[in-house]
Amino acid sequence: YFNTNIEITVNIQQLNIVLLAITLVVSIKCILFLFYDNIQKISTSSKYLYLFGYIILPFVFITKISFGIKDYNPKIIIGLFLLIWTNDTFAYIVGKSIGKHKLFERISPKKTIEGFLGGLLFAILAGYLISKFYIKPKPEFSQQSILIWTSIATIVGIFGTIGDLIESKFKRIAGVKDSGSIMPGHGGVLDRLDSVIFVAPFIFLFYQILNYVS
Repeated sequence: YFNTNIEITVNIQQLNIVLLAITLVVSIKCILFLFYDNIQKISTSSKYLYLFGYIILPFVFITKISFGIKDYNPKIIIGLFLLIWTNDTFAYIVGKSIGKHKLFERISPKKTIEGFLGGLLFAILAGYLISKFYIKPKPEFSQQSILIWTSIATIVGIFGTIGDLIESKFKRIAGVKDSGSIMPGHGGVLDRLDSVIFVAPFIFLFYQILNYVS
C-alpha cells in the first residue's frame, strides 16, 4: 500500500512536469508571436495545441498553485488575483498619469514603460502586504513568505503584462476590442482571465523550484 502511494505520487509529479513543459513551450511560442509581422496560416493541429497549452492546461495549474510549497491554502489563489488586479490597476493609473514612453506601440498603443514599472512596483508592495497580513505564516516562516510573495508579484508584473500583450495581438488579428468595460483599465472578465492563465504556469514552475530546493 505504501509503495503504491509512492508510485502514484511519482507518476503525478512526472505528469505535472510533462504538462508544464508543454505549456511553457506554447507560452514561449506565444511570446515570439508578438514579434511576427506577417501572420502565416496556422494549421488545425497547431490551433488545437495552442488551445490545449494556452487555455486548458493553465487552468489545471491554477488549481495546483493552491498547494503552494507543501500544504493546500485557498488564500494563495485569492492572493494571486489580488496581485493581478493591483498590477493592472496601477499600470493603468501610472501610465495614464505620467506615461510617455510606449512599451509595445504596434500591438498595444496605450501601454507605457512607466505604467509597466508602476504596476510592477505596486504589485510587489501588494505581495509584501499579502505575506504579512493575509497569508499570515508562522513567525519562523515570515521572511520566507515575504520573499515568496514579492517574487510571485514580480512574476505577475512581468508575465501578466506579456499575457496582456499576447491577448491584444490576438484581438487585433480577430478585429475585436476589449471583452467588456466593467472597470477602467481592466477590460472585460476574459481580459483578466487571460492574465491569470498566462501567469499561472510560471508561478507553478516557481513553486516547483521551491519544492525542489526546500
